[in-house]
Formats: sequence, structure tokens, C-alpha cells
Amino acid sequence: MTASRSSIPAFATGPVAAIAAVVAAVLTALSGRYGFHRDELYFLVAGKHLAWGYTDQPPLTPLLTRISTAVFGSTPMGLRVVSTIAAALTVVVVALIAREFGGDRRAQIMAAGCAAISGFLLGVGHLASTATYDLLAWMVIALLALRLLRTGDGRWWIALGLATGIALENKYLVVLPLAALLIALLIVGPRDVLRSWWLLAGVVAAGLVAAPNLWWQISHDWPQLTVAGGISEDDGTENRIMFIPLQILQLSPFLVPIWVTGFLRMWRSPALRWSRAVALAYPLLCVVVLAVGGKSYYALPLLLVLTAAGCQPTLDWLAQGQRSVRRNLLVTGAVLTAVTSAIFTLPVLPASAVNFVIPINAEQGEQIGWPQLTSAAANAWQQIPAEQRDRATIFAVNYGQAGAIAKFGPAHGLPTPYSGHMSFADFATPRDTQTGPVLLIEQEPTPYYESRFGTCTPAGKVDNGKGVDNEEQGTLLTLCTGPAKPWSTLWPELRRYY
Repeated sequence: MTASRSSIPAFATGPVAAIAAVVAAVLTALSGRYGFHRDELYFLVAGKHLAWGYTDQPPLTPLLTRISTAVFGSTPMGLRVVSTIAAALTVVVVALIAREFGGDRRAQIMAAGCAAISGFLLGVGHLASTATYDLLAWMVIALLALRLLRTGDGRWWIALGLATGIALENKYLVVLPLAALLIALLIVGPRDVLRSWWLLAGVVAAGLVAAPNLWWQISHDWPQLTVAGGISEDDGTENRIMFIPLQILQLSPFLVPIWVTGFLRMWRSPALRWSRAVALAYPLLCVVVLAVGGKSYYALPLLLVLTAAGCQPTLDWLAQGQRSVRRNLLVTGAVLTAVTSAIFTLPVLPASAVNFVIPINAEQGEQIGWPQLTSAAANAWQQIPAEQRDRATIFAVNYGQAGAIAKFGPAHGLPTPYSGHMSFADFATPRDTQTGPVLLIEQEPTPYYESRFGTCTPAGKVDNGKGVDNEEQGTLLTLCTGPAKPWSTLWPELRRYY
């Protein structure tokens, strides 16, 4: 074993921790600016129905949502405390990854800084989402994989397996980079790490941790595969077209030369020959994601690994030639990245100006207008005669609408909402005795649903009051005479997996 594989620099604990603290402070200060995201409203309800699995996800994110709101309050700020911590930890892990590549103190600080100003980390760190914890899990797994390859010590397979098992309890996407890494190891090596009983022990460890959710999926006929297939069929073409542009924009155009440098360094440097498989894993992963029509961010975390590898040669480049010019170029790029990342991923603009960023980051708009939707639903509900309301039902086409009414509806005297979307279909089912009117909440006229609820007439329309052109702006409120058949018979027809 060479010295380059057996030794690494000391960790820049203080500066890296300071950068992570700044990220946490910024996210905390802005966490309550707009409001809940549609997915967060869903997680709030899922957290009240804890299970080992859900139609569209494993159990970890709903569990963390419940913990965060129980400790810090059921507000956007309280909900996002755990995700803020996860984002700050991700910054630290990226710096540790730079250290694995032999990055000195300055390179580690730069890697932490690059992660901190990247649009992807700030965007997922602002919200409580599966992607938030998935990013941290990928970085931890990458760190452990690099430690395994650098040292050749097979015992790291155990830690890698445990981290993978935990990641699988949050999102199944982690199997994609792991599969890409294994294929890359078979192609370019070092293959000796695959000839170890520790690998089998790591697989067993991952399986044991992930077993509860895997069993839940098996016992429920793998609904998550149905969800994945629906997403690919619905958005696959658009995802493929936008894959490369979004890879660049969502992380930051400024970071492109750094992660390209990191890739070339890992591929060409004799001292980092042991890491070539990690470099090759990125293009292999991109091919897989493109083939299945997955979203661009499915491969994005590995770019942070490449960025970490590129920090040391970037600093070496700064020390050559026209130092002041190069330094000014780097500083200017970093400042522009921080500003643009904040504008496009954090709630820094007035809500009325969010339309400016929605074409790049639609998630900004999905945090606005939920109380207004609930108020509009309450007005429509009042159109039902009082003597019929105890048998009436609110049915929402998607889980964001249902989650909003579950959160804000009690203040308006609204009953429990129902939806057939994802696991909302399992949380609650209308009783067959609810034969009264149905308040149908639909983004646009949907004959499929309306035909199942008898005669339907318009009862209102949602206006978020900010002119934000998000998915729920203009949502229709439709009053129907009642279910066309008993709810128990109708319910399977109302399930929706994407």
C-alpha cells in the first residue's frame, strides 16, 4: 500500500464547522418565509400514520417529520429543523470527502464552501423532503466507499452496509449509485475489495436494516414500483431533455470547471488511481437515469464528490501565473453562485415575485397559497346545506390539497379530507354512510373523477392572492350530489400512484 493511500491530511474542523453553522443559520432564518411545501403537508399527515412503509416511500422522512414537529412545533420552521441539521452535516461530509482525496486544509474549506453555496444543497436543505436526507446519505456512503478503496480495509464494508440500509429506509435511489460503483469496480478496479467476505457482511448488514420496509413492500405487492413506473411514463421525455441543463443549473454553472477537474484528476492521477471507479460511476449513473427517464437530481449528489476532488487542483491552479486575476475570478464566481443559488432555491424574494424563479425551481411556488386554498374550500363547503354536512365528504385529487385541508381545515370547521393519491388512500377511507354531497378539489376539470360523483357544479376557484403561477393556482372547487356508488366499492377506482 502506497503512502498516498495510507495517509491523509488533518481535518480543518474549525473552519468547516463554521461554514456548516452559517448554512444552518441562513436556512433557519429563512425557513418560515413562505409556508409549507405540498410534500411537507403530505409528510405531516404521514407522520401521524407511522408505518414501516408507504405507497411511494420508505418510512424515514415521515418519522423525522413527526419528530421535528413534536420537538420544535408544527410550523414550517419547526418542521425544517432536522432538514437544516442534515444540510449542515452534508457540508461537513463533503469536506471530509475532499480530505480523502488528499486535500489539504484549504481544499477542505473550499469543498465545504462549494457545497454550501450550491443550489442543490440549499434547495433540498430548505425543505423537509426525502431528497434532503438522501443527499446526506449519498455523501456518507461516498465517504465510506472512498475510505474503503483508499485503505483497502474490507471492514469498511460493514459501515457502508449499515449506511446503505439506513438510506434505503428513506429512498430506494441509493441502489443506483451503488450499482454504478460496483460495475465501475469490475471495469477499472481495484477488484480486490470485491474478493472479501466483508462485502457479504456489508450486504447482510444493509439487508437487516432495510428489511422492515422491504417486507412491507413485498406484502403490499411493491406499490413503489408502480409509482416509479408512473413517474417515468408521465415525465420521462421531459426529464431526458432537461437532464444535462438541470445538472448544470441545479448545482451551479460556476462549479462545472471544478467538478470536471475533479473527474479528470481521479481518472488520470496515479496517486488517485484507487478512486477511478468512483469517477466512472458518475457517467454510468447518468446513463441509467436517462434510460429510465428519472429526474436530473437522481445523479446530482455524485457531482459534489467530483467537486470535492477538484478543489485541490483548483487551488494549485490559483497559485500559478496571474494569482490575483485568478483569485478575483474565483471569488467573483463564488459570490455570484451564492447570490443566484439563494434567489432560485431560498425564499428571499417577495412571494409576489416567485414567478421569476418557478421556471428553474418550481418548488418555490409550491410553498405558497395553501391557506388560501383551504379558505376557498371552506367557502365552498358552506354552500352545502347544514343538514347535509354530516354526510358530506371532501375529496382532493392530490395529496397537497388534502394535506393543506388536514393542516388548516380545522380552523375553518372543515372535516377530515380524503384523497386517493399515494398513501393518502390508506390513511382514511370515507364511510359508506357518507352518502351526501362531495366537495371535489381538482386542478382542472377531470371527467374521470366527476363521473364518479353524480351531478357536479362549480363552487369556486382558488386564488393564492399573490399572482403566483403554481400548480394550485386556479384549482377548481366542484360540488357533486354524492358518490355514484358506495365508497367501499368506489375507493379502488380513486387510487392514484403518480
